[in-house]
Amino acid sequence: MPNITVEILRGRTVEQRRAFAEAVTEAAETHLGATPERTRIRFLEVGENEVAIGGAFVQPPDAR
Repeated sequence: MPNITVEILRGRTVEQRRAFAEAVTEAAETHLGATPERTRIRFLEVGENEVAIGGAFVQPPDAR
């Protein structure tokens, strides 16, 4: 049973997370032989002031 943890910036909709979870579940099934009912995906939402890339804090999705 894969336990998959995804760090994602706050601001994503439930629909976006649901679609992502479905795609990752399908990938786990295809590439790991996992069954969908035993694949867990956990989302950890982080704020834009908690992630920096190249020395600059990440902007929230609606500021792009």
